Amino acid sequence: MEKEYVNKFYVTEVDAFEDSIYCHHALMGDSYIGEHVHRKGQFLYTEGGVVFLKTASKSYFLPARHYIWIPSGVKHSIHPSSSHVVMRNLYFPTYSTDTDFFNKINIYPVNDLLIELIMFTNRWNGNIFPSEEPKYSIAKAFKLILPELSHSELPLALPYPQHPKLKGIVSFLEDNISESVNFKSLAQKFDVSERTLARLFQKELNMSFIQYYTILRMLTALKLLLDEKLSVNEVALKVGYSSLPTFSNTFNKVIGVRPSDYVKHKNTLL
Repeated sequence: MEKEYVNKFYVTEVDAFEDSIYCHHALMGDSYIGEHVHRKGQFLYTEGGVVFLKTASKSYFLPARHYIWIPSGVKHSIHPSSSHVVMRNLYFPTYSTDTDFFNKINIYPVNDLLIELIMFTNRWNGNIFPSEEPKYSIAKAFKLILPELSHSELPLALPYPQHPKLKGIVSFLEDNISESVNFKSLAQKFDVSERTLARLFQKELNMSFIQYYTILRMLTALKLLLDEKLSVNEVALKVGYSSLPTFSNTFNKVIGVRPSDYVKHKNTLL
């Protein structure tokens, strides 16, 4: 059972001063941060495993070597996959120079330059005020450079279905992730026509069945690669792929790196 994060003081401190940049680095332990909202935009980078970030409409999967941008005013909760997860948070005021990039939640891979910048912020904790130069200008530049370093947003999120039948179908897919589920057989199992099922996925989840199913399998694979001591081949089988090359190519297309390379670098900065 999840325990709520003890040090919640920082959540209220984030917005205590409108013009400050707020930094918070913490080992999560066996805990989570319940639903909350803040007026500042949030940069969240994690080390040590997958973090699940939940909003009213979606569940986001944030793996190591990726970051998520959370715009101001978005209610969310944060759930780490293991007690070893370290969060690195920076909260920024809105600036007149902000672009549309900062208006939507997205997940992006982190390159070596951004990792260096993230590690540089490790020396900061709490508020940084505009009067604290050059620290404030450096911290502000961190935000301003994000759009330049973040061109490859990744679809590491799954929307929540509302339709009762689709909820059952999604649960079935999750419970039988090691099977290769055929769209036709899925429609037959749930006594719905293929056309109706296709429309249901598109209307409810704004994506096709194959898009949803592929992302579900790749996100499950991502978690297995991070949290379990399994080979890439074993993970492929656990998410329903009998062909390792097919699994590797699909993983690369969705996640942006081959599973073998991901395993090789997963402990970087952990």
